[in-house]
Amino acid sequence: MVSIDIEGAAVDFPIFDAKSRSLKKAVLGRAGGRIGTESKVPIIEALRDVTVSLRRGDRVALVGHNGAGKSTLLRLMSGIYEPTRGRASVVGKVAPVFDLAVGMDPEISGFENILIRGLFLGMTRKQMEQRVDDIAEFTELGDYLSMPLRTYSTGMRVRLALGVVTSIDPEILLLDEGIGAVDAEFLAKARDRLNELVERSGILVFASHSDEFLADLCDTAIWMDQGTIREHGPLREVLHHYKGRDVLAEIDAR
Repeated sequence: MVSIDIEGAAVDFPIFDAKSRSLKKAVLGRAGGRIGTESKVPIIEALRDVTVSLRRGDRVALVGHNGAGKSTLLRLMSGIYEPTRGRASVVGKVAPVFDLAVGMDPEISGFENILIRGLFLGMTRKQMEQRVDDIAEFTELGDYLSMPLRTYSTGMRVRLALGVVTSIDPEILLLDEGIGAVDAEFLAKARDRLNELVERSGILVFASHSDEFLADLCDTAIWMDQGTIREHGPLREVLHHYKGRDVLAEIDAR
């Protein structure tokens, strides 16, 4: 059964500087030594005491200000990060669309990266070869697909990543607001394809600042604030509390 279960999870990032990485400190640390209070390494708490349980059919928006912990939570759900404390269990094939560097090689062509990213997402080479023409048509990258990925703009890389992930059948789809790097015309074109993908996937978690896009794809929301979940509930209620107004009513009135 497709599921995401996170219980009391925290994600901490130690901040090292040149002094804390020195050989002398490393040796003394292993020997039980101490160099005053400066030997302490500062810790950033990216997530604190996060508990969430998702099942097949859940369509969840992640909202919150920049730095609130949305991207960190997505990476915890994808398995890129493991909790420093607490527990995180994910069952199902995950398709993340946020870290464009993962599963892609800047030195090889777009066509080759289609195959590699597909393999990274659990597809076979034969399955991806059958999808190449459809992906190429969707991305509208033309001759750029024969050029190295390092020649692509951020928006072009997002097109390629979206083309690949929307061609497969993930059980858990994780989308970050980075997809907004593409132009509005292409994003409108991608919306139908994303909607079809959401219908096929078991769980969707989407972090975005676009209320209209969230309203189109999600029905519940998690409001992240300073690394914690401030509210989890129906999309309309959470957005209303977060924004201080009925955002969905404004969208319906347009």
